Amino acid sequence: MPTDFSSASTIGALLLGYLLGAIPFGLLLARWFGAGDLRAIGSGNIGATNVLRTGRKGLAAATLLLDAAKGAVAVLIAEWWFPGHGVIAGAAAFLGHCYPVWLRFRGGKGVATMMGVVLALHWPSALVFAAVWLGLLALLRISSVAGITACISAPVSAAWFGRFDLVLMLLALAAIAVWKHRENLGRLLDGTEPRIGSRKGG
Repeated sequence: MPTDFSSASTIGALLLGYLLGAIPFGLLLARWFGAGDLRAIGSGNIGATNVLRTGRKGLAAATLLLDAAKGAVAVLIAEWWFPGHGVIAGAAAFLGHCYPVWLRFRGGKGVATMMGVVLALHWPSALVFAAVWLGLLALLRISSVAGITACISAPVSAAWFGRFDLVLMLLALAAIAVWKHRENLGRLLDGTEPRIGSRKGG
């Protein structure tokens, strides 16, 4: 991972990643296909879980795939244009998704985008991520628990596979994802966190 954060390549990778990550696919798809303004629906979140609350499963699936894709594409393009800077671009894409400037820094919670970043950086860890996420979704049907646990699994699995060069970055992204889910954690403690299919929560 490069350490010269003043280099043109690093700045380019940061901008590339952030701008890709900040594309609010859920918000755009919901608007384009007549599902309404996501910010006024359910939790107000722009991610796939809230898109699902519109009753449009296809749009939710598309949002999930596109949010993951932008994380992976940021890493891959950065490695092509700015070799050695994929990690930086991936982290920037995650931050762009969570804190997009054109939505006043009120973005998604980063789970799908983080999976895309992990997939492009180290696919075995992405397999663990997906297995944890989908497994817990199927078992508990609580999106927040599945997403938080999957994000935490990323630095753990990277360390398990010996990719210590990725651990600190993935740990930072997981910490941000947990922070973005802080309201969900509060509802989990209160026993009021909704399950998949509910029109509330987020």
